[in-house]
Amino acid sequence: MKDQELLSALIWHKSSASGTGNCVEVALSGGVFVRDSKDPQGNSLRFNPVCWLEFVESVRAVSLIEVSRWRSR
Repeated sequence: MKDQELLSALIWHKSSASGTGNCVEVALSGGVFVRDSKDPQGNSLRFNPVCWLEFVESVRAVSLIEVSRWRSR
């Protein structure tokens, strides 16, 4: 199976909070695939699941820090 066939066969998920369509889509299949929702035929990135989880946890941690800073103003 060619790369493009593999990518088109994946089930892509977009955040339910994405109202404008300006976001990324994620698919799971032996790794975590990420692509631009505005360009589904374009390039995608593949991450090791452990690395992806660490990335998401880091983003959440930074977001919580920013929220706490904003609330303390």
